[in-house]
Amino acid sequence: MNIADYKHVWVFIEQARGEAKNVGLELLNQGRILAGAHNEKLIGVVIGQEATAAVQAAIAYGADEVILVEGEEYNDYNTDGYTNVMVKLIEKYKPSVLLIGASNNGRDLGPRVAGRLATGLTADCTGLGINEETGDVAWTRPAFGGNLMATILCSGTRPQIGTVRPGVFKKACPDPARKAPVIREEIRTPAAEIRTKVIGFIKTAGAAAVNLEAAEIIVSGGRGMAKPENFALLKELAELLGGAVGASRAAVDAGWMPPLQQVGQTGKTVGPRIYIACGISGAIQHLAGMSSSDIIVAINKDPDAPIFDIADYGVVGDLFEVLPVLIEEIRKLKAS
Repeated sequence: MNIADYKHVWVFIEQARGEAKNVGLELLNQGRILAGAHNEKLIGVVIGQEATAAVQAAIAYGADEVILVEGEEYNDYNTDGYTNVMVKLIEKYKPSVLLIGASNNGRDLGPRVAGRLATGLTADCTGLGINEETGDVAWTRPAFGGNLMATILCSGTRPQIGTVRPGVFKKACPDPARKAPVIREEIRTPAAEIRTKVIGFIKTAGAAAVNLEAAEIIVSGGRGMAKPENFALLKELAELLGGAVGASRAAVDAGWMPPLQQVGQTGKTVGPRIYIACGISGAIQHLAGMSSSDIIVAINKDPDAPIFDIADYGVVGDLFEVLPVLIEEIRKLKAS
């Protein structure tokens, strides 16, 4: 392998029903930094059917070019079809870097593509950078049960592939008027080679279920909430603020909150404008899922809790005394 032959940064723009998912658009923002470090292009890859909207979104959010592969067999994600397309595109164009969102589909696609190409894959990354000595991508992810953060290099093979958790990076401001070339590739996958088929979708949560990754304000509780009934305080505060309720792994493991609302390494990665942590000590596993929030407010009675190390604002006190006062003051402000 001649590594010098591999150039440009690719971002897989995952789509559903033709609309781009947020994680791919988020990765375009960080991908721009990686591409700029080597004066290379930032290229979006869209696979689907009638995916024009996803292509336009990729361009608006910063792609210099978009490679588009369409076919009825790609209407819904399937392992065999999407892997076939991605491998053939990589063999033809030889990108240096491929960024994939660590969604359910991305976590399936990434390792299969890496396996076919006999290259490395760094999974579930929470940070991306450039190694100053080698120029390789420096992939950061939790290791050893989340007790430390590891930086991984893939120096000997190409492309460098990584899956990155949704919410780790912010989207750039879109420019709907932006123009870029669209390269259409004709790659078909015979039906006989596609071993799975989507026959329908079943909602596992009600229509009112919270999308933590899209919430601009999140109020989360941890072990310090003491019992599930006390989460009513957080729900009341979140409702007043127009936000969502999250939970630490300790609270979820205790059965106080459902797994869908878990924030952290084994839950959701979020980056809201405001994150209010109530009774959360700040284990590294939790911090990995919320440290990119714009403003972090911590309420904890332990002044030495690690959460205060990253908090923008901290309240040392009993949350059951602090929260009712905070709720009352917000009610007064909203009423005035």
